[in-house]
Amino acid sequence: MSEDDDFSGHGEIRDAVRDLCSGFDDSYWLDLDRRSAYPGDFVGALTEAGFLAALIPEAYGGSGLPLSAAAAIMEEIQLSGCNGAACHAQMYIMGVLLRHGSDEQKSRYLPKIASGELRLQAFAVTEPESGTDTASIRTTAKRDGDRYVIQGQKIWTSRAEHSDLMLLLARTSPMDSGPKRTDGLSVLLLDMREAPGLTIRPIRTMMNHATTEVFFDGVEIPAGNLIGEEGKGFRYLLSGLNAERILIGAECIGDARWFIAKAVAYANQRVVFGRPIGQNQGIQFPIARAYAETEAAALMVAKAARLFDAGETPGAEANMAKMLAADASWHAADMCVQTHGGFGFAEEYGIERKFRETRLYQVAPISTNLILTYIAEHVLGLPRSY
Repeated sequence: MSEDDDFSGHGEIRDAVRDLCSGFDDSYWLDLDRRSAYPGDFVGALTEAGFLAALIPEAYGGSGLPLSAAAAIMEEIQLSGCNGAACHAQMYIMGVLLRHGSDEQKSRYLPKIASGELRLQAFAVTEPESGTDTASIRTTAKRDGDRYVIQGQKIWTSRAEHSDLMLLLARTSPMDSGPKRTDGLSVLLLDMREAPGLTIRPIRTMMNHATTEVFFDGVEIPAGNLIGEEGKGFRYLLSGLNAERILIGAECIGDARWFIAKAVAYANQRVVFGRPIGQNQGIQFPIARAYAETEAAALMVAKAARLFDAGETPGAEANMAKMLAADASWHAADMCVQTHGGFGFAEEYGIERKFRETRLYQVAPISTNLILTYIAEHVLGLPRSY
């Protein structure tokens, strides 16, 4: 399978994304990496070109494209050496608003998100004490007349400093208020431009990911900004996870193919002991294995996207797609560094940056072990382990 066959019918989109990304070369990303700066120009160009509004219906100013098209966009961004993590959340976060928001909310926000007037890039879910145990979050949203008052803290909320709007998962009733631990969680839309009591602190990490911790000290949100029904927020969160997994998987496929192309080019031109190193099976075999693993993972990503676009709920396929693609990209990254030897660690080659960036997806947005527990329980019928 070639890189252009994964999501058939999107060749023109791929060409357009590739052309846009050509204006943001390694030097652009190296400069940002050194300064831990956000790629505002890159995100602005994607917005102006309409790529970040791909999944927003035409009625709200978007393109109304299927998820497979969005996956092609994200894969091509990574394959071009750029970093879609700066903006990928808008692709799947707005799905919560689109699927569960009121007509008034969608009419008010989606057109401005599509045009770029507003950015919806942040979803505040994880907390320091709860981690992936979402039911245990402590941030509260207490109803007070025509508003909710928010108290609490979130962590690993990426792009909060570069977003106008935030989706917030908070507890509107105690954990023991319903039959399930996840009952009583609600999703609210916060306009961060008008939020006294909101404090955002950046977290420096191994990769330039613009992630933060967020503190809420009496932050007020209009009651009309509740998404869907009170207490049903966890269900709304789950409804968007399949799209998230598939898009992240597509990004990882793009990364893996970038690493493989770099390794192949270097192995062909690097001469040691009078011959190109690519002539040695010790170099060939790891590259070939990475290629095979990547193409197999790409098939699962494509299958999950097709099922999603057909209106199905591909929980198992989306999770497997993310896991297999993340593994493929990480193995390809390791192979690429090994192929380049010492040069793989040099900033100017761009490999060490992408190496750090793709390592993230072994952990986020869901760890490999949690995906394995999902498969064990929900696909294989084994007892729940946690």
